[in-house]
Amino acid sequence: MRPLLLIDGYNVIGAWDVPKKQKLSIDEARDQLIHLVADFAGYSDDEVIIVFDGLYTDRPVRSHARMHGVEVVFTKHGESADNYIEALCDSAPRWRHLKVVTSDGVEQTVAMGRGAERISSREFLLQLSRRRENAVPARKKSDVSRGDLLSRLPAEQRELFDRMRRGEN
Repeated sequence: MRPLLLIDGYNVIGAWDVPKKQKLSIDEARDQLIHLVADFAGYSDDEVIIVFDGLYTDRPVRSHARMHGVEVVFTKHGESADNYIEALCDSAPRWRHLKVVTSDGVEQTVAMGRGAERISSREFLLQLSRRRENAVPARKKSDVSRGDLLSRLPAEQRELFDRMRRGEN
């Protein structure tokens, strides 16, 4: 099972200087973060969930969406991203590798107490930029030609087909 990376979205946005420099609205900053994290997820082997607070909104239910291969969660009214992340840490099997991205000291302590690795928001932002600089996709690269079906077969099968083609048995 792939490692699970849980991200407190607004916490990361608060530690990120790009939205301030570019004078982005919170919606624009959120969209830009989702795109960056989706790009990061394409180069990592992590299952990624970004959680955004709905604590002070009037959203009656929690919403989940899949955006660019990343699960995006908006918590409901009265539920913080911290609460949601803690519940996910509690429900995950003990053997699953969990990583929690937040700069909230209490949340970091709680996550580590539940067996998760903690990553501060600033550390994560550095990882995002480094990953792009040294990008090697997590997808396995094939050393065979994609246009030739025969080249995808094991050597023994290719030899067998070659003998059949020549009429040898």
